Amino acid sequence: MNQACDLAIIGAGPAGMAAALTAANRGVNVVVLDEQPEPGGQIYRGIERVERTRARHLEWLGPDYAAGANFVRAFRNAKIEYLDGAQVWQIEAPANDASPGRLFYKRNGAVGQLSPRRVLIATGAMERPMPIPGWTLPGVLTCGAGQTVFKANGLAPQGRFVLAGCGPLLLLYAAQLVRAGVKPAAILETTFNHGAALPHAWKFFTTPEYWRKGLALLRELKAAGVPLRKNVTQLVLHGDARVREIEYQCGGKTTREPVDQVFLHQGVVPNGNLAWSMNLAHAWDDAQRSFRPRLDEWGRSSTPGIFVAGDAGGIVGAKGAHATGRLAALAIAADLGKITIEGRDQQARTPRAELAKHQAARPFLDALYRPAPHWLAPQEADTMVCRCEEIRAGEIRRLVTEQLCPGPNQMKSFARCGMGPCQGRLCGLTVVELIAQCRGVPVPEVGYYRIRPPVKPVTMGDLATLDVPVRPDAVGL
Repeated sequence: MNQACDLAIIGAGPAGMAAALTAANRGVNVVVLDEQPEPGGQIYRGIERVERTRARHLEWLGPDYAAGANFVRAFRNAKIEYLDGAQVWQIEAPANDASPGRLFYKRNGAVGQLSPRRVLIATGAMERPMPIPGWTLPGVLTCGAGQTVFKANGLAPQGRFVLAGCGPLLLLYAAQLVRAGVKPAAILETTFNHGAALPHAWKFFTTPEYWRKGLALLRELKAAGVPLRKNVTQLVLHGDARVREIEYQCGGKTTREPVDQVFLHQGVVPNGNLAWSMNLAHAWDDAQRSFRPRLDEWGRSSTPGIFVAGDAGGIVGAKGAHATGRLAALAIAADLGKITIEGRDQQARTPRAELAKHQAARPFLDALYRPAPHWLAPQEADTMVCRCEEIRAGEIRRLVTEQLCPGPNQMKSFARCGMGPCQGRLCGLTVVELIAQCRGVPVPEVGYYRIRPPVKPVTMGDLATLDVPVRPDAVGL
């Protein structure tokens, strides 16, 4: 089936839903594709089921999460075609308004195709890997994974568990568990850069929503008696068939404690494989230690007809993502002649002011929780970096220094790094940080993996079922 539409949106999180509502309300024919079984993204994951069957959990998860219920209801009730459980594996940009793009996806075991005039990528963020010795042991998860099963299924950790790393999610997840009557044995904070964050403090304190929330979380955890150990400089996980002990250094003292589970977190970065697969121009964001697409103020990428919104275009948080989705939708509606340029600019004032407010908090947070170099590029030779192909940090350093491997794409030939099922999602940033450190050059000089479609698994049988005529502008390519 080849379905035409004005706008295809990939992702039904805050940015995708906001964009879909804004565009649909202005007469744009919208199709939203999302991998999850229900809308909400990671921020509002499972909100419909929680509200329906576990209303008490809304208190535990907090008001920011509960606010998603009305948002998702509005999305469901709007004139929007929503394809849940849809994996987008390739996008071809529109050639022009007369020649729409092509978007390929898999859903319910079958493949499908859309022909959108515009495409908005709103795939959100993913957790930055925290490769430490023992991080691949059973019983070791990320905070995001723990929070996902807590939201979606109401499952909390059992036994003695520790949260380790840096970033606001560490405190938020701990507080949510405490409200549910489950107390972490400790929070081990690996990065807390007061000095670097101080120059941005004044701007941060003009956004009381952020610092008040942070202080409230800290007070809540202190009242619950959760130990918060700061400036942890080393982390090692020990175990056999699963994690059994955590070893860390804090205040010059080495401590080794028994654990049943460990949750790691080191901030979030754009979920960018789909954007990379389209060869969108990217820039290195040194404050967030990640690559992000180059976008204009409306979310337009370097490729005409392709927009990016939300954390997929650079980390802005849930409410900032909502604003970027609205701005992108207004620009698309104007491009398609649904509203005037003057109308676009006038209607953009509110979301642009909202976005500016949330962007004002980012420099402080980015500086405060910036991971130290030894967390970004593991020093221990035996630490696993590429989990798919089981490539360790020592092997990567050896290939760079002895074999003169200059970048991540050459590393594929030497060691298959980034060629496993995750296509570099889990190892990409660690590999480029390691190569840059070994070569003594900035990360932008090293570059990133060359991601090619399909970005999700498809079979030859899937491809054979597609009736895809050759587009005239693609002849000879």
